[in-house]
Amino acid sequence: MDNERSAVISIGGTDYELILTTKATKEIAGRYGGLENLGDKLMKNENFEMALEEIVWLITLLANQSILIYNLKHRDKPKEPLTSEEVELLTVPSDLAGYKTAITEALYKGTKRNVESEADPKNAQVG
Repeated sequence: MDNERSAVISIGGTDYELILTTKATKEIAGRYGGLENLGDKLMKNENFEMALEEIVWLITLLANQSILIYNLKHRDKPKEPLTSEEVELLTVPSDLAGYKTAITEALYKGTKRNVESEADPKNAQVG
């Protein structure tokens, strides 16, 4: 996959790419009201079980994007999507803390904008 769009994590000895696609963005928006609300929801979860559930859901969603993209390109040999139950069984809570960095990286890469400076000097501001 494209390293500029993804972050890689290992679950149960298998590497998965976390990718923020438009499809994933729509699902996050449906669940949280938008990407901007995601951080608040994850950080303000007083219930530890609920916080784990949300992180597992997000990991599963982002990891499945690379599988869905693969399946789109390789219809003759599709891979099974990852389930939340598999993520729960193949990880320990300390893994999830490390995954937060990868989640943040995937979200950043999926939403970053390339900003270019104007080459025309007439558009430059004079201070």
